[in-house]
Amino acid sequence: MPHSILKDASLLPADLRNDTSIYRLKSDSLANEYFIASSPGTRRLMASPEVVGFDSYLCMVPSTLAALDHFLDIGLDGDVSILTILRGGLNYPLEECCHRKGITVRNMDFISCERIIENGVITCLDIRYEKLHIEKDCTLMIGDIIASGDTLRMSMEQVIDRFRRRGGSIRKIIFFTIGGTKAIRLMEELTPKIRGIWPQFEGFTCVFYEGIFSVYEDKGCTGVNIPDIDFYWKDGIISPDFRYHVLKDDDALFEKCIIYDGGARRYEIADHYWEVVEYWEDLARASGRTGFNDFLEEKIGHGLDIGFEDWLTLNAYQCLDEEEMTSLYIMERDFLRRPRTIPEICERRLREFKQTVGKYVTP
Repeated sequence: MPHSILKDASLLPADLRNDTSIYRLKSDSLANEYFIASSPGTRRLMASPEVVGFDSYLCMVPSTLAALDHFLDIGLDGDVSILTILRGGLNYPLEECCHRKGITVRNMDFISCERIIENGVITCLDIRYEKLHIEKDCTLMIGDIIASGDTLRMSMEQVIDRFRRRGGSIRKIIFFTIGGTKAIRLMEELTPKIRGIWPQFEGFTCVFYEGIFSVYEDKGCTGVNIPDIDFYWKDGIISPDFRYHVLKDDDALFEKCIIYDGGARRYEIADHYWEVVEYWEDLARASGRTGFNDFLEEKIGHGLDIGFEDWLTLNAYQCLDEEEMTSLYIMERDFLRRPRTIPEICERRLREFKQTVGKYVTP
């Protein structure tokens, strides 16, 4: 079943802007507005770790523009201030897209919240820098990756405290994220707390690129994933567009994470290179102790023999076009039956990735 906070949720088509599909998450139990935006650029970014550098930024522009267009049509008004959570937030093209849509950016705010990772485990978080412009009735726009949600929680608690102490107020928060179910839980928890300080707070409007994913709670069936960092499909809600895109590819579903380290992909490509290579090498070594069906079931996010009606409910597709969803279900059945092994997938992906991204590594 989907993550408990999404158990009554379903996707509704909300808009189609050029090549970007926008879905609204319908749920009687959620206090805020949640959307999924899917475009060719973000599908390529999140299915292929070969997308690096400035290209990883450009891939996010069309989806972001389309979402802002939709929000303008349904009533977004006034200026915004952009809060960048360093450094992951620098990957999000919010300032450029606001400029292109005629949305005035009143202030650019910054806060740094760094993860301290030891032996693959986040041991603590540390806020080392902030530059905030305190305003009244502020609409904050934020872009960041949200995995465990701990970075966002610490950053938001700091920002809220600064606004409260200095006489400011926050009217609305618009969030763009490559993120997962813990983002929703956190925003739902923060909303009544913020309204306790500023009763006029309208809530969060959050746009997920391509899907609402989940993070591994352990190292997975292969033992090579990083808990609370690596994203996958299980217990999430994935846009049908992204599902179709991934299923067309032989190997995209089997990547370690749907984004890897977003900061490294943009700014430290050699580090990203070695993370991806290490994953495929570790997975190849783990293949002898991992059943392929277990691996496949973990990555696809459900049992391999799931029926159509259960599949619709599990993926929150009940309200989408039945004919299209039937075709997607059949496509997935065909994908799951393809003959392959973990070692051959690893060998192929190592070869392809090294050929494409190896040029960024100093000999």
